[in-house]
Amino acid sequence: MFEKVFKLSENKTNVKTEVIAGLTTFMTMAYIIALNPNLLTGFATGSPLWNGVFMATCIASAIGMFCMAFLANKPFAMAPGMGLNSFFAVVVANIVSITGMSYVASFQAALIIILIEGLLFIVLSAFNVREKIVNSIPLGIRLGISPAIGLMLMNIGLGSNVGIYAEGNGFAAPFYVMRDFFGALTPSVLQTNMGDAGYTQMILTVITMFVGLFAIVAMAKKGIKGAVLFGMLIASVVYWIGSFAFLHTNPFASLATASFVPPFADMVENTLFKFNFAGLVQIGWFTVITLVITFCIIDMFDTIGTLVGTASRAGMVDENGNMPNMKEALMSDAIGTFVGACTGTSTVTTFIESASGVEAGGRTGLTAVVTGIMFLACMFIAPVAAIIPAAATSAALIYVGILMLQGLQKVDFQDMDQMVPVALMLIGMPISGSIGHAIGIGLISYTIMKMFGGKAKEVPVLTYVISALFLVKFFLAV
Repeated sequence: MFEKVFKLSENKTNVKTEVIAGLTTFMTMAYIIALNPNLLTGFATGSPLWNGVFMATCIASAIGMFCMAFLANKPFAMAPGMGLNSFFAVVVANIVSITGMSYVASFQAALIIILIEGLLFIVLSAFNVREKIVNSIPLGIRLGISPAIGLMLMNIGLGSNVGIYAEGNGFAAPFYVMRDFFGALTPSVLQTNMGDAGYTQMILTVITMFVGLFAIVAMAKKGIKGAVLFGMLIASVVYWIGSFAFLHTNPFASLATASFVPPFADMVENTLFKFNFAGLVQIGWFTVITLVITFCIIDMFDTIGTLVGTASRAGMVDENGNMPNMKEALMSDAIGTFVGACTGTSTVTTFIESASGVEAGGRTGLTAVVTGIMFLACMFIAPVAAIIPAAATSAALIYVGILMLQGLQKVDFQDMDQMVPVALMLIGMPISGSIGHAIGIGLISYTIMKMFGGKAKEVPVLTYVISALFLVKFFLAV
């Protein structure tokens, strides 16, 4: 059955490899299941709205991945996008201040913006508009997307994925591995800034991360399939042992009081098809249109960048950098966003963590199916997923990021029209934290260089349009 549906032999893979790849992808992105409702509800853990967003995150992500599997037969995973969810939370807070409505009512009004975005993307995907936008991106920029995403993954792995809150600054802001541990003047300075307990946790985090990373590398060099997954498990064990021995905490303590009953009632009451149209009118149509356009631009190029970059790494593109079934993949992403709005979460998009599953050998939709099933299972076993330490997933993100840098060898660094946009994307993606914005910077620089280099006719008309839209977004949009 799997062979017929997913064409495993044709894609040089098998069921075992796809299952391992799906589990690997899940473990590297499982953090979103709790983090998304945290961000969208102000960390109001356990509240009815939090529970509703939690359920929506699991369901919308799974449905999006099943669409990706059966429509496009691609191994890409989806979930509410990081950055987009934070922006959505800011929008909700602004609606509260503008209208005086409650947070829940404002949240339900903002969901309509995501619903409109999803519907627009379904229409644009059906008429091949999004695919034409993908094809309008110059080859040099396409080649640079994968390594730029690699640097972004490494930045996440060494940064935001493992922020440690400590008493040294009153738990006000996290300390990060690269910035604060490796960037410290001396270890004693960091220890003073963090406090003894926080510094001990930092040491354990760094050790866990690099044990996992080098375990993955060692197994990968020996050709062991599932090296990324096994490396994360090894890193997790190291952290669990360290928690008992040095932090004097039980990493499994949360399981004792955890609830394994999915809060369906809270989703039905607070987020499932709960669209506050009356509240949307109070926002003002100009603001609504501006927000829809903003969400569309960010989501479109985040998705395009992830699909092109990850597909390039997996060898799923032709000599022109085009990926087969791009239309179906983009349609799946659009459906995910639409379902996310209906169930109660912000924009669902293709996740860069999909690269970890691709690196584990995932080549077909079966990988996405496995990841989607795990997201649905998390409605019942979320507490189990929560005990996987962030340091273990960081090891996988860093490893995959390093591998994606290999894409730089395809870039012609003798051609300034390629080199400059790629260089700007390489630095722009990890610093801005946005795949879409970095692509926008690359497209603008490419277009300007061609124009002033006397080669304006070589730039497709659609590239001019997209570059102009990004200029408006960066400098004029209110």
